[in-house]
Amino acid sequence: MNDKANKRGKRTHADGDVYEGEWVDDKAEGYGVYSHIDGAKYEGYWKDDKQDGRGIESWPDGTSYEGDYKEGKKSGVGKFKWNDGSVYEGEFEDNHISGKGMYIWADRRQYTGGWKNNKMDGEGLFQWPDGRRYQGYYREDKKEGYGLFEWADGRKYRGNWLNGKQHGEGEFYNAKQKIWRKGLWEDGKRVKWIQTEGRDEGNA
Repeated sequence: MNDKANKRGKRTHADGDVYEGEWVDDKAEGYGVYSHIDGAKYEGYWKDDKQDGRGIESWPDGTSYEGDYKEGKKSGVGKFKWNDGSVYEGEFEDNHISGKGMYIWADRRQYTGGWKNNKMDGEGLFQWPDGRRYQGYYREDKKEGYGLFEWADGRKYRGNWLNGKQHGEGEFYNAKQKIWRKGLWEDGKRVKWIQTEGRDEGNA
């Protein structure tokens, strides 16, 4: 005789957690709700006793996630909201922000682009609420490779970056004179001009 739980049911675990939903062979399978004794909750789909498919997870502090799961981990596309007002919407892999997505911080800074293991990685656009913006490449949360940085007052830098700072050959745009000048930067500081005469915007 098969006495394993099937179809729908409710189970209270020894630690006080409660699962109510569909079962197959004594394992959560299909749609169900898991309520933790500490107030956290998952509502969504299960496979072989693990979150799998679309679901919504919430915590007592106001943090929440709505999106895809695979084998018990956030994987696929989803939206994560922190209790400070920060929001990430995009791709996840193995419980990490990885792939393409948009992150908006509580102070209204915003980044849209590539991610790897919860860090900005690859090409993206970072915008500040004061008007500054950076379009270019990142590696492990730092500007690295080619990128264009624009200040709110019209100044611009386009060129190479390393460890989050201008490094190597680049061009600087003087907004007042409306000209570009080529130079060499090291560790965020310009060490010399390569081009003595500036070029206007139209010939940049």
